Amino acid sequence: MPQFQPPGFTQHIITTSLGVMVYYTPTAYPEGGTASHRPWRRHPEVGEDLPPLVFLHSLGGGSSAYEWSKVYPAFAPDYRVIAPDLIGWGRSTHPMRDYQPEDYFQVITELLEQIGTPATIVAASLTGGLIIRLAIQRPDLFRSLFLVSPAGYADFDSNYGKGIPAQIASIPGIDRLLYAAGAANEFAVRNFLEQFLFADRSRVTQEMVEAYLTSAQQLNAEYAALSSLRGDLCFDLSLYLPQLTVPTIFVWGEQSRFGSPALGKRLAVLNPQVVQEFWTIPDTGVLPHLETPAIVIGLLRKALTTLH
Repeated sequence: MPQFQPPGFTQHIITTSLGVMVYYTPTAYPEGGTASHRPWRRHPEVGEDLPPLVFLHSLGGGSSAYEWSKVYPAFAPDYRVIAPDLIGWGRSTHPMRDYQPEDYFQVITELLEQIGTPATIVAASLTGGLIIRLAIQRPDLFRSLFLVSPAGYADFDSNYGKGIPAQIASIPGIDRLLYAAGAANEFAVRNFLEQFLFADRSRVTQEMVEAYLTSAQQLNAEYAALSSLRGDLCFDLSLYLPQLTVPTIFVWGEQSRFGSPALGKRLAVLNPQVVQEFWTIPDTGVLPHLETPAIVIGLLRKALTTLH
């Protein structure tokens, strides 16, 4: 959402097969502008030729590029930072459809093909799992992966899609009421951030609540969110991870309630040559990039050095 993006970043769009995808990137110099318009760049012509660093948000109610907005400004001096609202989320088009993994493979592929250079991808949760599958299909699009709590939510013996919340979300009519009550109002957003996503509820700010609520209240936002809630996007990541060839680092919040570090380590050992590091962040939940962004910035800088 533009009003929640950091200063110096502006909204742009690309057209995909499922509609318009909004993304945020460092502001270009306006004609006649000065370095004050983009103070992190030493020369106005620098930018498009920098290595691309793409930040992809998770797929839960109210998600958007805001999720990474406390991290990606730190990389604007050295990378071509791109942070999209994925189709169905944030300010991007919200098609009325039951979303499947293939939908995200398609639109992310279209984004990366337009970038034109193998990119380093920073992604979280289910999106991280989807990126692993896409990197197996199209390794030419990827330079490296930095993944926070990547999962398929049907990994090993677990299957979120068979649980009670997913079953309730599959009941026509009830699903819309569930979304309105559980994701599209301020109390629900704050409660979910405090109780489920963060380890320390005092770190949740009013800005975070407003950013998630604004995204959740976009027209037809419930379609993508309910597809995620029903488990339509779930899969067993352990079946795919051994096929990955793109250099990867895993990061996990030590108190993540959506897949523990123990689960992450089970995934990582399936392909130790490719998953080069496994880092945990103490006293942090499933969104360390929003809860403890300074730590994630430090780890990502270290990862970029390690991977490249």
